Amino acid sequence: MKNSHSEAYAAAGVDIEAGYEGVRLMKPFVERTKIPGVVSGIGGFGGLFAPDLSGMREPVFVSGTDGVGTKLRIAQLLGKHDTIGIDCVAMCVNDIICCGAKPLFFLDYIAIGKNEAQKVANIVSGVAEGCVQAGCALIGGETAEHPGVMAPDDYDLAGFAVGVVDRTKIIDGSKAAVGDALIGLVSSGVHSNGFSLVRKALDIEHASLTAPMDELAGKSLGEVLLAPTKIYVKAVLALLEGGVGLHGASHVTGGGFYENIPRMLPDGLSANVNVGAFPRLPIFDLIQNRGGISDHDMFNTFNMGLGMVLVVPEEQVKTALSILAAAGENAYRVGSVVEGGEGVRLCLE
Repeated sequence: MKNSHSEAYAAAGVDIEAGYEGVRLMKPFVERTKIPGVVSGIGGFGGLFAPDLSGMREPVFVSGTDGVGTKLRIAQLLGKHDTIGIDCVAMCVNDIICCGAKPLFFLDYIAIGKNEAQKVANIVSGVAEGCVQAGCALIGGETAEHPGVMAPDDYDLAGFAVGVVDRTKIIDGSKAAVGDALIGLVSSGVHSNGFSLVRKALDIEHASLTAPMDELAGKSLGEVLLAPTKIYVKAVLALLEGGVGLHGASHVTGGGFYENIPRMLPDGLSANVNVGAFPRLPIFDLIQNRGGISDHDMFNTFNMGLGMVLVVPEEQVKTALSILAAAGENAYRVGSVVEGGEGVRLCLE
């Protein structure tokens, strides 16, 4: 790239050389994600991946795409950009694992007001960490400088993941039945949804993000809000490999319980969820109290402490909880599948 420099483009606000430096800095992070199947390194016009489909009778590719949303504002206010990429990966891979698909590879897209090489590399370091946690490869991406459209310190981050599952092993909720149990996997916090309401309720632009708070067990507001979204891929794969009959899976994102849990159930069935069966994280009490938000709106916006809910046969609950504990997950039996079309009914048993 020795001859690649444009004085005119630089005067317009785009620093091509900063982009090249960013790629150089991020290469060690990308290298961490390399898994069997990776054919190309970053820098080409496309990311190449050769999947091992041996043992699959009818492989089906599953894709998912998402961004981080306005949680990015917290990272920008704190000047901490090395974990937000985990959120980006999590939002995609947690979706496709709900179908039973093992993530294979990931690509990211960063739009930024001013391309600062080290800042971009920090963002990508988080993306790479998320890929490592999910067991997939980061095989490419794009950084686009948008002077005059975005403020110099602003950026947006999105990405997409591709996974694969044998058609006969797709999880689509069709096997869910009355009497099946619901198992909830605890979240690490607010994850990456509802931050427009979070920022309004907590008046983030004027709040102290670094001072320890008694309401948050001595942690700072910024620390708690920026906690990366938990990635559940390896735990769910462990269940499948352990022979647990996973009848449904729901990634609890925007729309909370009321929108996401019914998506894993067929027509005619609904979920009874015991909201007292799992720990409610202090951050949700703080948001609700400061914002004067109803219980319904809280459960219709946030994960409330459960980042994923699974449907398993009642007789396999003990086995499932044991496998999840061995995989490092805190999980609870939180309810059951019942007949009826209410979608979700929250109760305190």
